[in-house]
Amino acid sequence: MLTQRLVVTIILLPLGVFVIHVGGWVFAGTVAVILLLAAREFGGLFRVDGYQPATGLILAGTLALVLGRAMDNFGSAPWILVMFLLAGMIYHLIQYERGRDKAGTDLSITLAGAIYVGWLGAYLVSLRGLPEGKWWLLVVLPAVWLADSGAFFIGRTFGRNRLAPRLSPKKTWEGYLGGIITGSLGAALLAALWRIGAGDQSALAPGSGAFIGFVLGVITPLGDLGESMIKRQVGVKDSGSLLPGHGGMFDRIDSWLWAAPIGYYVILLLS
Repeated sequence: MLTQRLVVTIILLPLGVFVIHVGGWVFAGTVAVILLLAAREFGGLFRVDGYQPATGLILAGTLALVLGRAMDNFGSAPWILVMFLLAGMIYHLIQYERGRDKAGTDLSITLAGAIYVGWLGAYLVSLRGLPEGKWWLLVVLPAVWLADSGAFFIGRTFGRNRLAPRLSPKKTWEGYLGGIITGSLGAALLAALWRIGAGDQSALAPGSGAFIGFVLGVITPLGDLGESMIKRQVGVKDSGSLLPGHGGMFDRIDSWLWAAPIGYYVILLLS
C-alpha cells in the first residue's frame, strides 16, 4: 500500500507542479477534471446506500462553479448557484412524482455534492489567481501533505489516544499534534524557499508560512473525517479505486476541499 502511494505521488507530483506553474486555463481545466471525478464519487457513495442523487446535475453544477471562478472569480457565483438550486429542485420534484419516495433526501445529496466539492474546490482556482498565487499554492497544498504524512508516521509510532474512534479508529491525538507541527515547520521552510524565487518584495515569509501551516494542520483533518463519516455510513472503505494506494479522487482531495478556502482567506488576512 505504501509503495503504491509513493509511486503514484512520484508520478503525479511533477505534473501537478507544472500545472500550477502554468496557471490560467490549463490549471483551471485540471482542477475541473479533478473535481468532476471527486463529485462523481461523492454521488456514487450515496448510491451504494440506496439513494439516487442526480449525478448529471452534480457534475454540471461543479463544472459551472469552477468555470465561473476561472472567468470572473466570484462574479457569476450568485446566478450559477440560483440556477443549480432551482434545477435540482425541479429534477427531484419530477422524480418524486414518478414514484421516488426519497426524492427529498436525494435532492439534499445532489445539492451537497456540487456545493461541497464544486464550491469549495473552486477555491483552488481563486487561490491561484491571488497575487503570487503560484507560490502560495505551493505552500498550502504541501502543508496539507506534510501534515497528513506527519500525522500518519507520528501517530503510527507514538499514537496511544484515539482522536475519533467511530470516524477513523487509527487516528490519534498524538498523530494529530504531530501533523500540526510538521505542517507548520514544512510550510515555514517552503515559504522561505519560494521567497527566493518570488523576490524580496514578496509577501511570502517563514512566519506567514508557519501560520498558514498551523491553521491548516489544525482544521483540515476535519475534511478527512468528514469523508470518513460518509464512507462509514454507507459501509465502504474508499470512494473509488482510481489512484492505487490512495483510493478514489475524493479520498485524495478530502483535505484540499478545506485547505483551499481556508488558505485563501488566511492569505488575504496576511496580505
